[in-house]
Amino acid sequence: MSLFEYAPAPESRSVVDIAPSYGLFIDGEFGEAKDTFKTINPATEEVLSEVALAGPEDVDRAVAAARRAFESWSALPGSERAKYLFRIARIIQERSRELAVLESLDNGKPIKESRDVDLPLVAAHFFYYAGWADKLKYAGLGPDPRPLGVAGQVIPWNFPMLMLAWKIAPALATGNTVVLKPAETTPLSALFFADVCRQAELPPGVVNIVTGAGDTGRYLVEHPDVNKVAFTGSTEVGRQIARSVAGTGKKLTLELGGKAANIVFDDAPIDQAVEGIVNGIFFNQGHVCCAGSRLLVQESIASELLDSLKRRMTTLRVGDPLDKNTDIGAINSRAQLDRITELSEIGAGEGAERWSPPCELPDRGFWFAPTIFTGVTQAHRIAREEIFGPVLSVLTFRTPAEAVEKANNTPYGLSAGIWSEKGSRILAVADQLRAGVVWANTFNKFDPTSPFGGYKESGYGREGGRHGLEAYLA
Repeated sequence: MSLFEYAPAPESRSVVDIAPSYGLFIDGEFGEAKDTFKTINPATEEVLSEVALAGPEDVDRAVAAARRAFESWSALPGSERAKYLFRIARIIQERSRELAVLESLDNGKPIKESRDVDLPLVAAHFFYYAGWADKLKYAGLGPDPRPLGVAGQVIPWNFPMLMLAWKIAPALATGNTVVLKPAETTPLSALFFADVCRQAELPPGVVNIVTGAGDTGRYLVEHPDVNKVAFTGSTEVGRQIARSVAGTGKKLTLELGGKAANIVFDDAPIDQAVEGIVNGIFFNQGHVCCAGSRLLVQESIASELLDSLKRRMTTLRVGDPLDKNTDIGAINSRAQLDRITELSEIGAGEGAERWSPPCELPDRGFWFAPTIFTGVTQAHRIAREEIFGPVLSVLTFRTPAEAVEKANNTPYGLSAGIWSEKGSRILAVADQLRAGVVWANTFNKFDPTSPFGGYKESGYGREGGRHGLEAYLA
């Protein structure tokens, strides 16, 4: 029981207008498609809107529009392209309240995350890459860096607007044009972004948005006139994409799954580490590729840390994503909830001990209580497979060498966290971890100037920072 009862503090959903239906955004205009699908609010299961389902001929039109626009867009001086990117960044800042509410409605994430984390980072990425647009020849990527052409970009549902910014901002800064396919369950913020592009008077065809399911993404990835493919999503789909573009000459970046280790040493500040653990696995309902889903805690402090973690978990508020007090919102879809439920039941069946704080879940929508498993071994499926939900597997270790060995014992290599008072230990352990990003005494910190990406089955290529330009330049 918490010390305080929080009165509801809902953000108004009336701040954003959702149209009853949306077409495809091609060549600066919204147009119809033969088929449509519905997008729902995962917290209530109500239909939010009907969205166009792009077929092969629609993708053809979008790629053709991007190809036409490429000639004039790539010929603009970098300083001119930068003006459009700065304008987009400012409009996103001005309209961030609308976008935050829309994101929480369509995705299920708490409004305080979409408002305070996602949207500020979205604007920051556009500002950052606007700054690079006229400095490409000083980026250390050769004396005459040239854009590749048309970029086909496929993004996931966990950070719809942020993933859009990670993809579109560097592509436009480097002079490429874009056809973007948002996730089937979260198309609305990308369609809102189409309106931002028009408001910024971006030339028609520079950004095109085609909505649809997996087949639409496949048409885009396999289109012969796409020069560059960027994908964020599951390792399984990433493998299929890598196979389909092999030998085509298309440039490819993949940011895939993860099973990150969050390593807590015996000299770590416990309260600070607990906050980092909670942020690492329960932020965005655990729908994070780099989530700290494996907690490796030194044996001598395991019971103290777990007691503290359980106390902290009893204060987490699960419920209405639009309530400003909510810590954990809705699971994004029925399919994702089923997967989280199945893997959690397997974890209990394999002998791990399951614990969740007492919490009342709403009777409509897709919900899962924050959960931890103790007594987990490296052989357990919950320690090996990406659950992509608010589920933490706890393992223990005795020595730094054992911690490193357990942390690296995964097919993934996207991120890791280290908690210790000793800087020398942090640096020594970080150096041995096969992870693209290692956080020290923090977790889930992002910045547009810092490159992000993985090793092994977590993909290849980097997004963000100067490195993020490289994937879009010849």
